[in-house]
Amino acid sequence: MYSASDLRKGLKVLIDGAPYVVTEFDFSKPGKGQALYRCKLRNMITGNQLVQTYRSNDKFDKPALEERKMQFLYNQENEYHFMDNENFDQIVITREQLGDNANFLQDNMELQVLLFEDKPIDVTLPIFVNLLVTVAEPWAKGDTSGTDTKPVTVETGYVLNVPPFVVEGDKIQIDTRTGAYVTRVKE
Repeated sequence: MYSASDLRKGLKVLIDGAPYVVTEFDFSKPGKGQALYRCKLRNMITGNQLVQTYRSNDKFDKPALEERKMQFLYNQENEYHFMDNENFDQIVITREQLGDNANFLQDNMELQVLLFEDKPIDVTLPIFVNLLVTVAEPWAKGDTSGTDTKPVTVETGYVLNVPPFVVEGDKIQIDTRTGAYVTRVKE
């Protein structure tokens, strides 16, 4: 069990039967009275934001969260299938639950899946992934528009801007936190 003095950014707590993560935190101690803990929380299932003020004697339960190492198998329409590496159970996560993470999934990729009451609520990808460029328009020499990037499409269908020397068939490294190009990968 947590008390209000344990609250800090990134802490996960159980509120009204749902897991929340603290996204912003502010502490204030008025001249008289109890300390106040003002928090911005995000529901880990629905994504809804909540702003709440707590006093020092407020208590919170720990959510029953479990992180498991899983392997991405395949996607079928808007459903993404994963396999637990220990007991080989398979779970399905929807495109809506994955959000932008779906842009970086490759077959047989190892990742961490966060479960709440045996239901998947979040996926932690590796920080960098290497993806093959499938569509890249040729760069027009002498283009003086001021932009030194061009859009390309990678094997997962994700579109991003890269330097002009990247061509179709190149493998590039992408930062999964920002979705930005990092470097060209030599094989």
